[in-house]
Amino acid sequence: MGTTHRWDDLQAFLAVARAGRLTEAARAIGVEHTTLSRRITRLETALGAKLFDRRPTGYGLSAEGERLLPRAEEIEREALSIWLDRVDPAVGLTGSVRIGAPEAFGTFCLAERIGDLSALHPGLSIELVATPRAFSLSKREADLAIGLTRPATGRLRARKLGYYELGLYGAPAYIEHHGRPEGQADLQRHRFIGYIDELVFSPELDYFTAALPGLQPTIRISNVITQMTATRSGAGLCILPCFMADKH
Repeated sequence: MGTTHRWDDLQAFLAVARAGRLTEAARAIGVEHTTLSRRITRLETALGAKLFDRRPTGYGLSAEGERLLPRAEEIEREALSIWLDRVDPAVGLTGSVRIGAPEAFGTFCLAERIGDLSALHPGLSIELVATPRAFSLSKREADLAIGLTRPATGRLRARKLGYYELGLYGAPAYIEHHGRPEGQADLQRHRFIGYIDELVFSPELDYFTAALPGLQPTIRISNVITQMTATRSGAGLCILPCFMADKH
């Protein structure tokens, strides 16, 4: 066994696989792109396999690269767990963590509590990405991702955070002008606010099919925070998470 196996070569492979471009991957792990290129070449030589297809648009995984990716991620997780097991609770967590979350949960739940987390672990740098999209942990778009459903694929650790309720909301000005709905049949005469179909990032946000069958939004808005702003202005009725709408 004359070949030396190096962990930083696998780190280089993971960085390029996630970024898709050499310069971006090099920036992510803090090395020169020439150094990163040498590491990739060294790993390919050691494995006797081509791991990437070099294209004008960037680096795409080859068939061998696709097979290596989950094994490299498993090694990465094991390496990280060694350090996490050594964390002294009295000292606190250090380093950086990026949390990806839907915009409503990130804005109205996490943002209100992130200061307490920072105060508890002053050595921890926290990034909160609150936006209407799904996050890929394998591509390191986030270190922790909060979603609406349990992941169906991937070697991930997942746990349920809890439940949240939805309600049908309208501003006092709208109710005063159009009246309060008295039942399902009465909803037909009201104006509704909802999502733009092709911009819904999760099927669980298709509230109308489940809660208001047969009805369609008159006003469609791409994200729930802007929907709530329109609802508060009296634009129409809207199905909103209670944890954000009840505050108004």
